[in-house]
Amino acid sequence: MIGFLRGAASLRATPPAPEPHVLRINGRDVPLRFKRNARARRMVLRLDQKAGGLVMTLPRRTGLAEALRFAEKSLAWILRQLEQQLPPVMVAEGAQLLLRGEPHKIALPPQKRGVVRVEGGVIHVPGGPEHAPRRLKDHLKKLALEELTSRSRHYALAMGSAFSGIAVRDQKSRWGSCSAAGKLSYSWRLILAPPFVLDYVAAHEVAHLKEMNHGPRFWRLVLTHCPHARSAKVWLKEHGRKIHSLL
Repeated sequence: MIGFLRGAASLRATPPAPEPHVLRINGRDVPLRFKRNARARRMVLRLDQKAGGLVMTLPRRTGLAEALRFAEKSLAWILRQLEQQLPPVMVAEGAQLLLRGEPHKIALPPQKRGVVRVEGGVIHVPGGPEHAPRRLKDHLKKLALEELTSRSRHYALAMGSAFSGIAVRDQKSRWGSCSAAGKLSYSWRLILAPPFVLDYVAAHEVAHLKEMNHGPRFWRLVLTHCPHARSAKVWLKEHGRKIHSLL
């Protein structure tokens, strides 16, 4: 059964979005928050990988009552997603982490000073356990930015285009994006995936510099320069959830 618990604040179906709700699903409380998107044509429900629980995107005129009815109808899907949800991997001595698609162990040496380094399948993160998550993420983001910049430049040259900027973020709903101004943005978590996957996402976003759509010409451009695109898409579909559970 699925039930609803009213939060501390009153729930009002007013822009930009209703207040967060809590779903009671088989005795488990599952947070549900809403996002308003004026361009959305339908309701979309997804797992909130960063904060936990669920996120529902609502069109401009969709109210709370309709949103909760949609959640009720989506119970079977919600249950499947919750069953498949992986517990987050925390930064701790001996914890396992993917790096470029290969499993690595985390080591927290007692030294208070030093740089993060990778040796023999072990990621050494000095500086104290309380600072380890931040230091490790900073290191992985740096690696991701270096490799994504390199691959983006490669594909920009190959496709005869140019980007105006590049950044890495902790994006949850997409692996990369390309703005109309030519700025590329990627998920730093791509450094955790095999290199051919990171390479494909770079090719995908650079191709948007010429084709801001996913039409036939876009895919022809991607596949011409990145023949392993299909296998990379399959890898992301099968393992993307695991990548988001790390750190």
